[in-house]
Amino acid sequence: MMAALASLADAAQLWLAASMAVFLRIGACFLVLPGLGEAMIPVRVRLCAALAFATIVTPAILPDLPPMPDAMPPLAFFLTEAVAGLILGLALRLTVHALQIAGSIAAQATSLSQIMGGASPDPQPAMGALWMLAGMTLAVMAGLHVHLAEAFLRSYAILPIGTLPRPHDLGGWGTDRVAASFGLALSLAAPFLLASVLYNVALGVINKAMPQLMVAFVGAPAITWGGLFLMLITTPFLLPVWFEAFRAALAYPLGPP
Repeated sequence: MMAALASLADAAQLWLAASMAVFLRIGACFLVLPGLGEAMIPVRVRLCAALAFATIVTPAILPDLPPMPDAMPPLAFFLTEAVAGLILGLALRLTVHALQIAGSIAAQATSLSQIMGGASPDPQPAMGALWMLAGMTLAVMAGLHVHLAEAFLRSYAILPIGTLPRPHDLGGWGTDRVAASFGLALSLAAPFLLASVLYNVALGVINKAMPQLMVAFVGAPAITWGGLFLMLITTPFLLPVWFEAFRAALAYPLGPP
């Protein structure tokens, strides 16, 4: 009887430690996670979502859970889980941030940067806010919760429990992710940059041909309406490109193998 109780106590202790470690990884990820971790979502809802993900992930990783190293203090053991969660969340946040950067570039190129610039909690142009909202809506409709659960399960193969990434590798990963985010943003905003170049070249030619004409007053409405029209026709093509990058970040948060 005592042996059975001791075995049950050991199993319960293992379950409790595993659940706490998984919850720390998921909770740290939810601090910066796009969609489910946004500041506009109430804290109680985010907490319940993190607990639900922990309930799903813990039984799946428990059979392959390695024993805690004897030389590692429990606080350091759980700290590695928080760092791993932040890495996963930042990889997704930087991919979503590419939409905001692309919106800022496109808005500056088409003179739309001041339209509804302060209507959102973050100081960004309306074009970036609309793209971010559309991108997150697309991700949620495509089953973001399922992809997140799979990403959490795969993260244990990349960042095992109790393993802290080396600072050199972590710094290189951060540099690569930021560079990829800006590269993706520039690719998404390329049609607006091209339209801006053509507009300014045409404006210069007209001004050279008719110096007396105030071409700025004629061209300002044209570039504004042109930017809105270009956003209307390019958004259905740009969002799938971004979503493929978002799915790649979900599958390989530390970069492609």
